[in-house]
Amino acid sequence: MASLNSPRFTMMNIIIGFTIVFALEVGKSNCQDNFFNSTTSPKTLCEMTPYPNACYYIQKEGVNDSLLLYKLSVQLSIQEVLRVSTVLNQTFKDMKDPSLISAIESCQILLSLSLNNLNQSIPTTSFVTPDTQHDFQTWLSAADADLETCIDGFEYATDNIRNIVNQNLDNSTKLISNSLSIISKIDDLIHDDKQGKLRTNGWPPSWLSSEDKSLFLNESKQMKPDIVVAGDGTGNFKTINEAIRVVPPFSPRRFVIYVKKGVYFENVRIGYTKVNVMIFGDGMDQTIVSAKLSNGSGVATFLSATFAVDGSGFIARDIGFYNTAGPTRFQAVALLSTADKSVFYRCRIDGYQDSLYAHSSRQFYRECSIYGTIDFIFGRSSVVIQKSNILVKKPLFGQENTITADLRRSPQFFTGISIQLCNISAAEYLGGARTFLGRPLKSYSTTIFLENVLNSLIDPQGWFYGTPNAVPPDTIFYAEYKNKGPGAVIGGRVKWRGLRLNIPFA
Repeated sequence: MASLNSPRFTMMNIIIGFTIVFALEVGKSNCQDNFFNSTTSPKTLCEMTPYPNACYYIQKEGVNDSLLLYKLSVQLSIQEVLRVSTVLNQTFKDMKDPSLISAIESCQILLSLSLNNLNQSIPTTSFVTPDTQHDFQTWLSAADADLETCIDGFEYATDNIRNIVNQNLDNSTKLISNSLSIISKIDDLIHDDKQGKLRTNGWPPSWLSSEDKSLFLNESKQMKPDIVVAGDGTGNFKTINEAIRVVPPFSPRRFVIYVKKGVYFENVRIGYTKVNVMIFGDGMDQTIVSAKLSNGSGVATFLSATFAVDGSGFIARDIGFYNTAGPTRFQAVALLSTADKSVFYRCRIDGYQDSLYAHSSRQFYRECSIYGTIDFIFGRSSVVIQKSNILVKKPLFGQENTITADLRRSPQFFTGISIQLCNISAAEYLGGARTFLGRPLKSYSTTIFLENVLNSLIDPQGWFYGTPNAVPPDTIFYAEYKNKGPGAVIGGRVKWRGLRLNIPFA
């Protein structure tokens, strides 16, 4: 593979600049020596926010510094999320319905994740660098995604309960949106050469240290794990959950766990305090984590994951994640990541609907095998999937397959899906089911397929909206660029204004 800095990616630079700096903004900026402290007035920044009145409430207290305005906006967001957590606990403490209990449990985890993302987004100095600013934008986008997912968990609740949740989270989402707008506008006004730059240096991701990069280059037998997990009792522990419990919180050093070959029937969650963890196995088909929780069994989609990771800096290599609930159990996640700067290398993610939940933050997948039916690569993250096999399974009778479902709801969020240099094919006979590259679930859904092999399973229309004779908002951004194979023929593609097909360049 050629470097993403090579001349052949010049056109792709323009594509990214034309849309947003999103999923491919997984590396570091080249502007590390630039600092900025905005001279733009707080009042001007408030006027440009999505919810000016909420911003004026802060600004009227005599705030005359833009960075201070941003900081106070984030701090007020934190206070609101803390308040909501308390209110929801008290409001729903006597609920007996299992699906509602699961939604509340999911929401409490998500509120804690949102608080963690918000706390990270507070400046600790009187200036910020471009890199720090991009971090803030990523974490604020993730904090918003956490709240949106909390709301999603109550989709089957009564109107009254949904209204209670929505009303309580309304102020939090507005404040986070304003905070993101303020820090983004400072960036636009002071440092305006960001657009058009592809912020990735290929593989491995440039955020990794030289030591971490060696973890992908060395053979497994050369690795020196801190802990060994073996189901047969030949390691330190028999289960992955036991190993996770001994990982020190917020460790600055890489903590490596080796999981020997075998099938581990457990649901694993690596919390946000467990950072810089690496798990590696004996191969994606040799070391397998398997479970079968599902939305169809009354579990919130966010909690259905066989393997979920929240701790930043996570790495997985040579391991498989399965959800065996099957197509009749609806949403059933095999792998979920909210972990910023997480990397998955030579992993298998196998399920049906919602197999890979790339929930939020920056994620990179390389040489993986991803199986599913409906929306099986979805979320609100900035995710790059490279040189992987994407394999479509047979859905239930009458269903269509949709590979991707991006959930970007606002232009200011740094999110989107990029699928590059992958092979997209059928895992089995599909029984005549149509297969589409994706469907837009939000007004700003953003997905790019570039330089892939699209086999004949891809429907000539390419993309699916779901509502007969309707078109999605013009604000979506879907693109196909230099794909090949029988499924890459674009003559029959849907006529959406938000779909770009092999954009010509001067």
